[in-house]
Parts: sequence; structure tokens; C-alpha cells
Amino acid sequence: MAQLERLLKMAEDELTEYSTDARKMEKLRRKIGLSVSATEQRQVKQTLLATMQSNQVTQIVEEQRQVVALPFWGIAGLGLLLGIYLNQPIGLLAAIAGFIAAFRIQKWGWQLQAKRLLLNTLEDIEARIAQPKN
Repeated sequence: MAQLERLLKMAEDELTEYSTDARKMEKLRRKIGLSVSATEQRQVKQTLLATMQSNQVTQIVEEQRQVVALPFWGIAGLGLLLGIYLNQPIGLLAAIAGFIAAFRIQKWGWQLQAKRLLLNTLEDIEARIAQPKN
């Protein structure tokens, strides 16, 4: 499990860079190839497949986390504005709740995206190993 967490951190680090998915996978593939054996890679892949959920909501959050979180950022801003302007504590509570919801949705989407990048990279490594060299 610690190996999976370490690889997920490596995938999250690659997500912070502005590049194509192919370039991110290439850099991550090199790192994985140097630090993780083939049997550990298979174990991590099996664990990753077991933990990933595949439903409509997770797919939308993974692909469009900022769009999903946007209404909650709006609630946070509007609650803050109304809470300060009208001196209403309920507005400030709405601002706090909106901020927390938006932050958690974006964090969840980021983690889902890192898992997907790691899974795609592990599958790419397996495909390259299985592919005969000419």
C-alpha cells in the first residue's frame, strides 16, 4: 500500500506540470521503471483497479473537476458577500460550506486524475514489455 501511495504522489507531481498526457506518462514511466519491480507494478495495478470506482459521477469529476466545483465556489463567494454586506451569519456559514465543498471536489478530482494517469502508465509499461522489439 505504501508503494501505491508513493506512485500516486509521483503521478500527482507529474500533473502539476503543463505538458501533454503522453509526455507525463513518458516521464512517469521512467520513474516507475527505475524504482519499482515488474511484480510490484502488477500488484500496484491490481490494487489500483480494485480501488477505482467506475460510475458516471466519478468520471465527470475526474474529467471536469473545475466545472463541477464552480457552483460551490460561487456559493462561497456569494455567501461571503452577503454575510459581510448584510451582516448575516448564515451567509458566512454558506461561504464556509461552499469553500469546503469546492475544495474537496477539486481535491477528489485531482486524485482521480492521478490514479488514471498512473493506471494508464502501468498499462503502457505492460504493453511495451509484451510488444516484441524489431
